[in-house]
Amino acid sequence: MAAPLGNKFALGNSGKPSKYDSPKELMGKVNEFFEHCLEDKEKATITGLALYLGFCTRKSLDDYENKSEEYLYIIKRSKLAVEHSYELNGQTIDIFTLKNMGWIDKSEVDHNVNIPSLPIIQIRTKNGSN
Repeated sequence: MAAPLGNKFALGNSGKPSKYDSPKELMGKVNEFFEHCLEDKEKATITGLALYLGFCTRKSLDDYENKSEEYLYIIKRSKLAVEHSYELNGQTIDIFTLKNMGWIDKSEVDHNVNIPSLPIIQIRTKNGSN
């Protein structure tokens, strides 16, 4: 049996309406979040951003990346700004968080050494033999 017309839970319905109807509206709220963090001396975090924007999960924030190129740019840039704030502090918890964001804490050493080949020297005895 098909769902009644107008049923919000019907298959194929996109579900809940968008929180932000335009990229400009989303960008305004994102800027407000970062201003709030600066004023309150609060660390900017991805979950803090999601909560401030009114989402109940980080996935909801990620889902906005799929809406359009403009939304994708805003969300990616916002996440990059959060990552940048961790870079600036450099405390142990910041380093741990950056590792969880995909950063790698390792150094690579190249052990390959190129030694030019030495010329072959022939030693001759007094009688002229090798």
